[in-house]
Amino acid sequence: MLKWPLKGDKGSVNKKSDILVNETLKIERKFFTFEMKENERGQFLRITEEVGGRRDTIIIPATGLKEVRKILDSAIDSVS
Repeated sequence: MLKWPLKGDKGSVNKKSDILVNETLKIERKFFTFEMKENERGQFLRITEEVGGRRDTIIIPATGLKEVRKILDSAIDSVS
């Protein structure tokens, strides 16, 4: 049986993240939550998709947000 925190873990369990932005968007039957957060390792964007009680989440470090925006802009331009 594992006990927390594991050996070598520097307290990663229950680390506090400060929420800088928190927005939820409903598209069709899906809810998307965008949370810009910050912890001791830096800033990141957490995007959570919730549909039918199921959740999927991705986390993007702030250092990669401009590249992600370029891809999103390109995708948006292709459907406009």
